Amino acid sequence: MFEYLNIGDIGNIKRNLPVEQLIADALDNGEGEIGMRGVLMVDTGKYTGRSPNDKFFVKEDFSKDNLWIGPVNRHVDEAVFDELFEKVKDHYEANEDGNGAYVFDGFCGADKEYRLNVRMIARKAWQSIFVNNMFIRPEANELEDFEPDFTIINASSVFDEKWEEHGLNSETFIIFNLEKRVAIIGGTEYGGEMKKGIFSIMHYYLPLKGVLSMHCSANVDPDGSNTALFFGLSGTGKTTLSTDSKRPLIGDDEHGWSDNGIFNFEGGCYAKAIDLNPEHEPEIYNAIRHGALAENVVYDSETKEIDFTDRTKTENTRICYPIHFIDNSLGAMGKASMGDHPKTIIFLTCDAYGVLPPVSKLTPEQAMYHFISGYTAKVAGTERGVTEPTATFSPCYGGPFLTLHPLRYAELLREKMNEYNVPCFLVNTGWIGANASSGAKRISLPVTRQIIYMILDGSIDQSDFTEDVYFGVQIPTALNGIGEDLLLPTHAWENEEEYHKTAKQLVEKFHQNFSQYAIDDPAVHKAGPVLD
Repeated sequence: MFEYLNIGDIGNIKRNLPVEQLIADALDNGEGEIGMRGVLMVDTGKYTGRSPNDKFFVKEDFSKDNLWIGPVNRHVDEAVFDELFEKVKDHYEANEDGNGAYVFDGFCGADKEYRLNVRMIARKAWQSIFVNNMFIRPEANELEDFEPDFTIINASSVFDEKWEEHGLNSETFIIFNLEKRVAIIGGTEYGGEMKKGIFSIMHYYLPLKGVLSMHCSANVDPDGSNTALFFGLSGTGKTTLSTDSKRPLIGDDEHGWSDNGIFNFEGGCYAKAIDLNPEHEPEIYNAIRHGALAENVVYDSETKEIDFTDRTKTENTRICYPIHFIDNSLGAMGKASMGDHPKTIIFLTCDAYGVLPPVSKLTPEQAMYHFISGYTAKVAGTERGVTEPTATFSPCYGGPFLTLHPLRYAELLREKMNEYNVPCFLVNTGWIGANASSGAKRISLPVTRQIIYMILDGSIDQSDFTEDVYFGVQIPTALNGIGEDLLLPTHAWENEEEYHKTAKQLVEKFHQNFSQYAIDDPAVHKAGPVLD
């Protein structure tokens, strides 16, 4: 099975085991415990999130004309990859615990025309549960002649002691060889590295075929029409707002936009669990059941009840589950996770500065600008050392997974917006009228949902609009009971002087961030914010 990798005998190969067997193995191996509602709870140790500074691509001719080398992607010599690959190979062939290897063969991409055959090799049973939940599970007949397009080998217990000599960032390594179509992971147990690794590959290949790869969620009306895309960084409400009892979910994280329409990359969801509230997010809460996987949650040692508010281990607690665990999803209905060309695009931001309006409409060029910017803001107190709102930018709302220059994705976005006449809205789920440090309350979830529904049913277009002073976007002046005191920043702020001061600070941060991309499209530059 591994001849193409030049890996020898590694003992028992457990391929595409049923989840029940994988859970039993995980328990037998001491990898986790069964918690509330039958969920398997695991701890990923030192790393409870991605390690973006440990991600590298092999320097070779195959990808040199396309790969975006910069703050996200860095090169490593092929000799380093080869040396670490041998180390990973030795680890598997040694098979010191006698457990052999867990193999998952499946698909990334619901559209068969563009899907990727993926092989995930791991030493831990829970890691195989993770990929089984997150990727599209094959039918038995699809496994018979399965040939992987890309392979990820997870060797989480292998470290690179020579990392300084190799020019790496730490003992942890996530290295992709695009020409050989293989990646190796070492030194981190965080499950997200496996799925995000494949997404990086999709973000490389799909745009070269004219398909826009997107870090976003998507849902539809009950009849399967009116597809909507939701973009946003962590904490903006992307998963919460797209996982809606009124609209079936296509997917919550990664999608492609081809000439055929929208298609989900995944077969599952990877939802943040911190502060999970069954009243506000019932669909996600109800997905916590036997077969799901909980990462790094804190729980009562006797009752096994999870405390979703406990941040002792990490802010990034996660629940991983197959998409059909969301009752109101296309997957649960037995349908392919695909939709027509979108009718609406929504960019979500949590603006802790309190400057951006709760909702505004963008031109295609403004959409490009904000897409490339990918703005949100960290709130004081959520991370060590963060005492004031801190602007965070991630190109295309998925910077860590981009493999091409952000402009490539933004140009495809504009092309498709124009071709299919798709409007784009910017929705602020954070603060308005004061920054987060002032003690002001965040825009309530019910208000945000009301805004989202008015965008989706088109009633927002019945409002009068006015232009934002700094960002030039179009702001509705009234929305079904939501008045100017909330919708218009100039009205929401009691202290006008403080508003202008804060707004100018934020505009400067946008300018500083955007300058790094060296984009020479005048229309896109003109679409950005200006100082009054």
